[in-house]
Amino acid sequence: MNTDPTESTRREMVAEINNGPKNREQLEAENGQVWDTAQLTKDFSVRGFMAPFVVVERRADGVVGSLTFQHNPRFYWGFMAD
Repeated sequence: MNTDPTESTRREMVAEINNGPKNREQLEAENGQVWDTAQLTKDFSVRGFMAPFVVVERRADGVVGSLTFQHNPRFYWGFMAD
């Protein structure tokens, strides 16, 4: 059995993010650019999810990185290249 050393931290982050989800304007004010699902799929190819993160490849230049997301409303932000 594989254990994920990030699981407890990620679970805490998911609970915090989704306990008080923010609207797009709030997220943009705090984090800069924000994507909804349609915008995400236009700009990125999704490689995998480990809430609250999604691993993506930026279509424009092939750079792989991650974004943070909240469930509802579903928004993605904070692109960090690997």
